[in-house]
Amino acid sequence: MSTPTTRSPATAPSDETPTVDGRTARRDRNRDAVLDAVIELFTEGQVELVAADVADRSGVSLRSVYRYFDDLEALARAAIARQTERFAPLAALADDRSGTLDERIERIVYVRLRLYEAVGATRRAAIQRAATNPILADQLERTRLLLDRQVEALFAPELDALEPAERATVAPAVELLLTFESFDQLRRTRRLSGAETRRVLRATLARLLT
Repeated sequence: MSTPTTRSPATAPSDETPTVDGRTARRDRNRDAVLDAVIELFTEGQVELVAADVADRSGVSLRSVYRYFDDLEALARAAIARQTERFAPLAALADDRSGTLDERIERIVYVRLRLYEAVGATRRAAIQRAATNPILADQLERTRLLLDRQVEALFAPELDALEPAERATVAPAVELLLTFESFDQLRRTRRLSGAETRRVLRATLARLLT
């Protein structure tokens, strides 16, 4: 009768790593499903999250939702960060001062409207929560500064030609026109179409910068 061969630990096959990797992959998929569910709810106008709604929408158990995130505020922050990162390329605008003023105005208006249309729902949720959430407030402020620097770089020829006192008035007005809040006011409150919003912004920016 033959003696069974015993493999040494060094040569014995192990399924431990695939199991761990499988669990990690499943956890990542479930976590992403939860975040995407939150983004969908934001998009539909449900800014105040309900954990049960998130679980139902994502297909992940309520217990798992709280295993992945400490609380609903952490969940909201993560979802907003995910959406912001996902659409960051839409905000990209080369620091290119070439072209006429009208061409540069057209370029930045197009880029900003494309960005705001994409992130509108999560941006509104972030603004609403920022009053009581320092982390979100800081994130919004950093984004604002980044976008303001973009404006100042693009329109540097016009802004640099102004007297200091006049520049101190014009530059903030130009930056304000190109914020998400201005876009939201025109699109949601005034109910202007995308084309009408673009026309209003182009005309007003041209007046300020000419």
